[in-house]
Amino acid sequence: MSGHIFHPGHDELHGVTVVITGASGRTYLGRWHEKGARGVTMRDAAIYDPATTAMTLETWLAKQRKFGVAVMEKMIVIPADEAGEPAIFDRD
Repeated sequence: MSGHIFHPGHDELHGVTVVITGASGRTYLGRWHEKGARGVTMRDAAIYDPATTAMTLETWLAKQRKFGVAVMEKMIVIPADEAGEPAIFDRD
C-alpha cells in the first residue's frame, strides 16, 4: 500500500499501528497520528517500560498481537529526542 494516504492531508503512516523504540528504552505501540516539532503523536497507545514490566519485550509484543493493543493512553506525544524511527506493527 506504498504511497497510499489513509486520510488526505496527513502523512503516509496516519492511522497505521506502529512500534517506536525510545531512547529511554521504552517501546511505544499505537496508531500514528503525526510527527511535529514537539515529537510524535500517537493514539490508543500502549507503553512497554523494561524498568516496570516483568515480561520481556518479545513476550509483551506477542501479547499485543494476540489480544490487541492494551491501550494505556488515548493520546501521547513522544518527545522528538525520545522517539526513534517507527516500524509498522506486524500482527502476524
